[in-house]
Amino acid sequence: MAQALVFILAGHETTSFTLNFLSYNLATHPDVQQRLQEEIDAALPNKAAPTYDAILQMEYLDMVVNETLRLFPVGGRIERVCKKIIEINGVTIPKGTVTMIPAYVLHQDSEYWPEPEEFRPERFSKENRESMDPYIFLPFGAGPRNCIGMRFALLSLKVAMIVLLQRFSFRTCKDTPIPLVLDTRGFLQPKKPVILKMVPRTHVDPEV
Repeated sequence: MAQALVFILAGHETTSFTLNFLSYNLATHPDVQQRLQEEIDAALPNKAAPTYDAILQMEYLDMVVNETLRLFPVGGRIERVCKKIIEINGVTIPKGTVTMIPAYVLHQDSEYWPEPEEFRPERFSKENRESMDPYIFLPFGAGPRNCIGMRFALLSLKVAMIVLLQRFSFRTCKDTPIPLVLDTRGFLQPKKPVILKMVPRTHVDPEV
């Protein structure tokens, strides 16, 4: 029962929050959304059903998802219990101490991310990823205790977004909260609901 609750609550709720943030980023960055739709249309013509192999080939989709997870890591912090006394950079951490790694703060550090408040999927291009310190990007943690559902969550997220973007475009409206105000209690989430328009792609939106 405990494991089932973890998958239902930790897996599906966090994925829905990330879909929320991803939709918001696309609505507020129509150029990114258009480029992503072009990649999806090229890989899956005529609204074809997404396949695992096709999803793996979508580099720009991966970049957009990762940049969303950088800006809005649903697990804003990671906690670990120190198993033995250890000294790191002159700081001694006693055994049994609960140690917190602030993923959200790391993701906003200008030392590693120039203009960290900007949404720039190109940060996660193949070239940039090769030179990136793996421990400055921690949406799922790292090492042997990283999130057990990482691959399932990413695949679910990408399938949902592909199906949506094949049929609709996200647009802001007068009720869209800009900028987002975040609630940091529990999972990272917006304090107010994110309200967007979904415009059928065959429809000519007069605001575009």
